[in-house]
Amino acid sequence: MLKKTLAALALGGALFAGQAIAADYAIDKPGQHAFINFKISHLGYSWLYGTFKDFDGSFSFDAAKPEASKVNVTINTTSVDSNHAERDKHLRGSDFLNVSKHPTATFESTSVKSTGEGTADITGNLTLNGVTKPVVIQAKLLGEGKDPWGGYRAGFEGSTTLKLKDFDIQKDLGPASQEVELILSIEGVRQ
Repeated sequence: MLKKTLAALALGGALFAGQAIAADYAIDKPGQHAFINFKISHLGYSWLYGTFKDFDGSFSFDAAKPEASKVNVTINTTSVDSNHAERDKHLRGSDFLNVSKHPTATFESTSVKSTGEGTADITGNLTLNGVTKPVVIQAKLLGEGKDPWGGYRAGFEGSTTLKLKDFDIQKDLGPASQEVELILSIEGVRQ
């Protein structure tokens, strides 16, 4: 009887320890529960908003040890959509995203640093328009738990600001439009 009890405790301990490691998630783009949006000032008078409609990625996450988290995302830059066909054509051209030469952008995290309850700075390398630069995404855990279909999900929001010239986007849009803010809403399904 003692052997069975010890074996059960050992098995339970192994299962519990397995739950403490980071879980892998696929970004729920197929279910349209993930968005990569942007905004940039238009002449200092208003905001121009847009989105990237086609991207894919994954992340690993453990709420007990957020610094062990990792993020990888690939964006199809040809999918840029600012709700204006002529502007989108211009954004895809050589003045901006240069999609004929650089049809994808990527983000790969290099570190995650907890900044408070449910918040973190995700540092990583962003490759955009053929240029790779480190960026920091300020992220917030929105929630995690079981979904109605028997799965488990985790959701985050985040943002970062990019200087256009840092990514070899030389088109001068005026002094109010030198930076673009990326706004992320990401929900992942645990694999």
